[in-house]
Amino acid sequence: MDIHSLLALVAFVAASFAAAATGMIFRPGDWYKQLDKPGWRPPDWLFAPVWSVLYASIALSGWLVWREAGIAGAALALGVYAVQLLLNAAWAPIFFGLHRPGLALVEIMVLWVAILATIILFQRVCLAAALLLVPYLAWVSFAAALNYSIWRRNRSKVLSKRSR
Repeated sequence: MDIHSLLALVAFVAASFAAAATGMIFRPGDWYKQLDKPGWRPPDWLFAPVWSVLYASIALSGWLVWREAGIAGAALALGVYAVQLLLNAAWAPIFFGLHRPGLALVEIMVLWVAILATIILFQRVCLAAALLLVPYLAWVSFAAALNYSIWRRNRSKVLSKRSR
């Protein structure tokens, strides 16, 4: 691997983990602890290791597409990839920061579509890059179901606190 390729990999890793930073800034906190959550929700300790692996896969996926086609050769695919990273970064501030699980649910559904679009576009350039994103799509699908369940179980609490 030449220095240019290595620097690009570092940039993809940095971009991916920059999206993760919002999750470190906007933590669950007491508000989240008081919400009614489904029994099938994984333990809190599981989220950080799962997301760490996923963010590494997201970074590697983007880098593989860049390495295969460059920015000019995969402009649309990498543009959609950037959009899904921004959407990923937006979820934690909406859910944990604003305490808006309903709005976060809409946002995560848009994120899901963006991830799927990224997979489809990446598949045209590099199948391995597309496949690296499949666990991410699966986890976001699960996260969306969890988000929905939390929103449904707590709608009256969230609405009553907002109207005060």
